[in-house]
Amino acid sequence: MTNMEPWAKDWLEKQRSAGVKCLEIKRRGTKYYVYHSTTYWDKKSKKAIKTSKYLGKLDRENGLIKSQERNQIQSTETRSPEIKGITEYGNSTLLHEAMKDLEPLLREGFPENWEEVYALSKLRVTGNVPLKRADSAWQKLYNIESIDPNLKPKNLSNVLRNVGANREGQRVIFKRLLDQSEQLVYDLSYMFSRSVSISQAEKGYNKDRIHIPQINIALLCSADTGLPTMIRSLPGSVKDITTLSNSLLELDIRGKVLILDRGFFSEDVLNFLNGSKISYLIPARRNSHYYDTRIHLDDHFRYHERLIRCGSRMCENKHLYLFEDQVLMLEERNTLYDKLDAGKINKVELREEMKKSGRILIISNRKMSEQEAYELYKRRESVEKMFDTYKSTLSADRLYLQDDESVFGHVFIAFLSLYAYCKLELLLKKAGLNKRITPLDLIFEFSKVYYINFGESGKVMEIPKKIRDIEAKLGLNIFPT
Repeated sequence: MTNMEPWAKDWLEKQRSAGVKCLEIKRRGTKYYVYHSTTYWDKKSKKAIKTSKYLGKLDRENGLIKSQERNQIQSTETRSPEIKGITEYGNSTLLHEAMKDLEPLLREGFPENWEEVYALSKLRVTGNVPLKRADSAWQKLYNIESIDPNLKPKNLSNVLRNVGANREGQRVIFKRLLDQSEQLVYDLSYMFSRSVSISQAEKGYNKDRIHIPQINIALLCSADTGLPTMIRSLPGSVKDITTLSNSLLELDIRGKVLILDRGFFSEDVLNFLNGSKISYLIPARRNSHYYDTRIHLDDHFRYHERLIRCGSRMCENKHLYLFEDQVLMLEERNTLYDKLDAGKINKVELREEMKKSGRILIISNRKMSEQEAYELYKRRESVEKMFDTYKSTLSADRLYLQDDESVFGHVFIAFLSLYAYCKLELLLKKAGLNKRITPLDLIFEFSKVYYINFGESGKVMEIPKKIRDIEAKLGLNIFPT
């Protein structure tokens, strides 16, 4: 309460004297926001978890202005009568289902403009929706949330900057998602930008070897839930170990396992993780001296019907897990002989490379079974697919971003869209439909269900049998019976 002005303190004391409990006031700049804050004991993490529900804005003259009252006032003042008509009901309710976990977190983290953040994120799950088309696209959707965001391009540009500057609000979302995860996958990607006013856009290394200004994107995902957990944008020239240490400084991942790609492997990274008391699992580079350690492959298991021979041992206070994939070994040996025939390697090099063909060496500071270590390592492949999805959303408006705060906000909005997309993907996977239907296919099919607004009343139009069947298989209950 030390940063509060006297009038705000007086209001809070009066509420407490009247018997109102669990109120908390948060100050952002010159404005005050009221929350109902409590804690509960989480049996899984064995610690107290704080939960906050946004109640409204605190005004010096009018006291607490509840969020519902704000929406009603905005609706009366800004919603135009021509909105009545036919709107897309099916895809709107489907996207609402995918994003309902995020709504209370956005209310808490971004009380002033959560509606715009929510609406823009929802729209961008469907694909590339630039700011100039956001308002028109929103008017086509059935407003199941009963919100009234201002999606005019000029306002959205300001929203992106405000959201990007509000790192504390972003951490509200990241922390809650992190609390639900035990196994985390970390990876890097990039996007290009030629804007001279974006200081993060620097020339740096990328796998495509394109030497133009870029921005690094660090993505942290949960291997348990299959959902993204955190996103950060970083200067394009920053090295991998620096991005890793800076990203992890924002989060408490003690007691969790961090799964990294081979590209991060170095003694510096291992020393940093050990010094930070972070459990990790990382494959060694093929030229690492750890491959010289003798490990007997005296056990085996099958992974997706592929025979994997395995063994493990301790070395320099690290657990080394060695795997030999019989299918991969054959493929790599064929490739090596092709290189020999083409004169790219000699017979001495061939013999050395043949020793490592089909082999994967994983290093960890946590003891586990060989099969568990291998399956954790394979889970990181899902992150690469996430990045492909993420980049398609990220491409919207990137040419028009003019400052670092806008970049931060743009990256965060795309992260929220990725979360909702992955939720739909998990629904399809659980129902066994993911091999023939993608989330975008699902959204397209559900967009065929419309809502007709007759003024004082309305109704959902007839729902095709195909969509009813999909809804039933997904275990949803979003259409009226």
